Amino acid sequence: MSLTALALVVVAAFIHAYWNLLVKRADGGPAFVWLFSLSSAVWYAPVVLALVFIEPVDYGWREIGLILMSGVLHLLYAITLNHGYRVSDLSVVYPIARGTGPVISGLAAIALLGERPTFAGACGIALIAAGIFTIAGGRSLLRQRDERTARGILYGALTGLCIASYTVNDAYAVKVLLVSPVMIDYFGNVVRLVMLTPTTLANREALASEWRRNAKAAAAIGALMPLSYILSLFAMRLAPVSYVAPARELSMLVGAYFGAKLLREGHTRERLAGTALMVAGVVAFAMA
Repeated sequence: MSLTALALVVVAAFIHAYWNLLVKRADGGPAFVWLFSLSSAVWYAPVVLALVFIEPVDYGWREIGLILMSGVLHLLYAITLNHGYRVSDLSVVYPIARGTGPVISGLAAIALLGERPTFAGACGIALIAAGIFTIAGGRSLLRQRDERTARGILYGALTGLCIASYTVNDAYAVKVLLVSPVMIDYFGNVVRLVMLTPTTLANREALASEWRRNAKAAAAIGALMPLSYILSLFAMRLAPVSYVAPARELSMLVGAYFGAKLLREGHTRERLAGTALMVAGVVAFAMA
């Protein structure tokens, strides 16, 4: 992986961990997802207009189909992640989601996009996946039987499946069809916004409540969520998806700190061990 691609992934990871912390703290419902989706549409509209002015969009049915699919998959991701945070802990949902996502997307990239990682790249994937599993609590996490943890594992795994699905979909769009990363993220978000609008406006009380409680958080997430993903998509243009997808999970380094220090969710030893594994994985990517 080139240093430029790695730098993009590292910056995106820090941003990603922070907006997830904001989502967890907001503890919002479906109307909250609509609010930060609307915020994204407003924040990035000037950028999209500028890009269209510079280079008019001329997408065919394949490009449009992938953009629509991206919107649907990101909608499922946002709703599943948001609900997971409402019923379980950040330190359970986040690592499970970020751990299953890159493993599935990496394997899919190898199978569907014809990528062949080097030995160092394969070691990087394995080390980062092992690090995320360790941060989540390792085997002790799987032995727990409390309902809150079980829900966290379930919604974390479902979120990871969504991550893998939209990663492969969007990577194909930006790498093979050369769709702009900004465009696929923006119009995918517009699809998500349109699909959520009827049910959101039908419950004005819930929307008003979310606005009063979480307007500032929605504005911040609306700006940061697309930025972290757009940077990752640009990295996918420079490096194999099977490398970029696991490397994105460097956000767990920051997420581990947020969970242990800011949310006081513990598991400090596991997080230190997992961090060491993930750092080793990043070194392997740099050598790939």
